[in-house]
Amino acid sequence: MNTTQEQLVALGGVFLAAVLVDKIAKTGQVSEADLSCMLGSLLIRDPKDTLEVYGGDDINLREGYRALIGALERDPNTLQREPLRYALSMLGLERQLAKRNDMMELIGKRLPQIQSQVEHFGPAHENVVAACGALYQDTLSTLRQRIQVHGDMRNLQQPNNASKIRALLLAGIRSARLWRQLGGHRWQLVISRRKLLKELYPMLRGN
Repeated sequence: MNTTQEQLVALGGVFLAAVLVDKIAKTGQVSEADLSCMLGSLLIRDPKDTLEVYGGDDINLREGYRALIGALERDPNTLQREPLRYALSMLGLERQLAKRNDMMELIGKRLPQIQSQVEHFGPAHENVVAACGALYQDTLSTLRQRIQVHGDMRNLQQPNNASKIRALLLAGIRSARLWRQLGGHRWQLVISRRKLLKELYPMLRGN
């Protein structure tokens, strides 16, 4: 994989988290495989490559790639507006988090506790979801910029769904951090649009 493809895998993670947040908000449903992929990504410390963060295969990231392609193509028919808004907000929150060493330290301390829960229960278990959601609530949700999630209030008011949304936002911001560490910048999404799309189309098809 070249550097751009590595960046796109991480950005696919941001957009997948955004798509899943939108699904939970609107339908109350999300697949266990997608949830496991994103929550598992929080706990990979020293990956050999970016794909390993998402389970070693980007098949679970395809929905994220689709939403990213829709955003880069700017086609009103394929643009997923809410996921795009969530994704851009996560990229913004990651920049704020990068300036807060205290917050990074707290996240670093709490993730090993979540890791031991994952080993006991599995990544999509409600205890793990609750722990990830609580970590987001204690850290990123205290920043001035907040992510407003829109959807069906009956779904949003269910504590389990609220925890899943917070957990996915935490995972999405981790992906945003990874993207930044790989050299990703917001201006790329505007200036290098065609180059990114050229790399993305084969990735979506699994070539």
